[in-house]
Amino acid sequence: MSRLLATASLFCALAAAQSDPQQIRRLLEPRLVGPDLVAFQLREYLLRKAPPLPANPTPDGWTAESRRLRRHLLDDVVFHGWPREWVEAPPRFEERGVIPASGYRMRKLRYEIVPGFWSSAVLYEPEHLDGKAPAILNVNGHVGAPGKAVEYKQKRCINQARRGIVSLNLEWFSFGELSSRENLHWYAAHLDLVGANGVGLFYLAMRKGLDYLAQHPHVDSTRLGVTGLSGGGWQTIVLSALDERVSVSVPVAGYASLRSRIERPADTGDIEQNPSDFLESQDFTHLTAMRAPRPTLLIYNAEDDCCFRAPLVRPYIFDQVQPFFALYGKVANLAWHENTDPGTHNYQLDNRQQSYRFFARHFGRPDPGPEIPVDGEIKTVEELAAGLPVNNLTILGLARQLADSRPHSSGTRDQIGRTVRYRPVEVAKAWALNNSKNKGVESLSYRFDFDNGLSAAGVALHSIAVAHPVHATIVLDDKGRKAAGEAVSDRVNRGERVLAADLLLTGDAAPENPGASAYTQMLAAVGDRPLGLEAAQLIALARWLGPGPVRVETSGIRTQVIARVAAALEPALFREVIVRNGMSSLRHLLDAPVEYQDAPDLFCLGLFPQFDLDALAVLHR
Repeated sequence: MSRLLATASLFCALAAAQSDPQQIRRLLEPRLVGPDLVAFQLREYLLRKAPPLPANPTPDGWTAESRRLRRHLLDDVVFHGWPREWVEAPPRFEERGVIPASGYRMRKLRYEIVPGFWSSAVLYEPEHLDGKAPAILNVNGHVGAPGKAVEYKQKRCINQARRGIVSLNLEWFSFGELSSRENLHWYAAHLDLVGANGVGLFYLAMRKGLDYLAQHPHVDSTRLGVTGLSGGGWQTIVLSALDERVSVSVPVAGYASLRSRIERPADTGDIEQNPSDFLESQDFTHLTAMRAPRPTLLIYNAEDDCCFRAPLVRPYIFDQVQPFFALYGKVANLAWHENTDPGTHNYQLDNRQQSYRFFARHFGRPDPGPEIPVDGEIKTVEELAAGLPVNNLTILGLARQLADSRPHSSGTRDQIGRTVRYRPVEVAKAWALNNSKNKGVESLSYRFDFDNGLSAAGVALHSIAVAHPVHATIVLDDKGRKAAGEAVSDRVNRGERVLAADLLLTGDAAPENPGASAYTQMLAAVGDRPLGLEAAQLIALARWLGPGPVRVETSGIRTQVIARVAAALEPALFREVIVRNGMSSLRHLLDAPVEYQDAPDLFCLGLFPQFDLDALAVLHR
């Protein structure tokens, strides 16, 4: 009897409510959730996860905790998924030419980061080295095409060498000799996808430089320093906090606490600066405190035109950390300099002279005085080029190689839950925002608030002629529900109840300025997986929409994967998953390649090796 009623209802719907896509698009068009509200909810969600510094530490207690944090970050986060033989390999440097100069010499070097992936460097050696000298690792930031040849970095390295300090100037991914589109930092996400935390490659690239200096016959390994601007400042604090060989550290305008980034998401930075799980139980405030009691000078710029303005970051990474240096009676070892000339994003004269004095003081060397003018000694990019192998790997190339070399297996339902960090949510409140009831179609528009503080949006529609639809479909579209008019119209005309939804980070439920990718990075950094959050929302909406299992129809690769993951996690909730404009394999993300910003939620750490799309489909059966 129920089948007869359902069939009758369907015939009535087809006869009385032949909606058309244009009519449905008008119902889907009005904005239901503002981007400012979405951003506010994401900030509040992230703030609840920001790890605080421990209260009332003791010197012994903080020393032990710092040691634990180093081991955890290196073993469980930075080198997650990386072959141990790569991590433990000794430095392999090759000399590629010597350039003599007044009072120093430059040795052009290239070095292997991991097998098949080489970078370059320039070693600035004092002309006369008697015994063991201190050394400074100079790391790059986002300096543009010149890379290691940028003028302000050359001036710094030359001045260090002319003052008796061995100076190593490293190249950085995407700049100078590593300038390649496939070395854009966003491709670190593709390493995540294949199971190797992307930050591991960045860490190895800089740590190899420290390894080289520590083994140099004329370097005093107890007097090693690191400094750099912007992304180089981020490298400086990470390497200085995690490698106790660094005795003196001078990061310049390179990082902020998670709380600072939440307050000003434009300070988020590149993806390697927000690695998966890196901020789950510790923050950059912790990394700064882990320097205690080793000398550390924090340099920031008063009106930085890039990021990390001095007055805005100081409360978290200097004021909060001073007591940790005081534990050891070394409060003066944490120093602060706010640059006002030029006050923009820079490592120019004032900042350089601050670093010269700080390094000299803590290396036990005489006051260096003003910077030595060396404008006439600046070399061109070509003059400093060491030359890299013709078939040198790239970040994307390495991700593809790892994907090819690792066995693929079909994981279990529990494993997919752990991979996407699935935590069930419920619809705490469905706010009815608008309605329509004409031309044979009834609609209700909602903002869905979930019990984790995040939200989604959707429009529920059905034929007026079918008062109680038997079947239901959730329609998802990568471009947002407003692009789903044709698919929604088709299911309404079949007598179904249809929910056209925008899940977190899509359509109306996406933040703007900065967009979804900034928040996606921070969510992954605090230990969440955006893909898992979105799948949890879809599962909750399926329960809300019911009764009985629902059908899901997607358009685009993002919603395709979300639906496949949700159906694999809770197969009884989903009658079927229909995919349009999708992909046949996650390998497509590597081969196309798909840019991180175009699908940031799909680059989930370790997803590809165990859960390609066919494996997810099997879990739904």
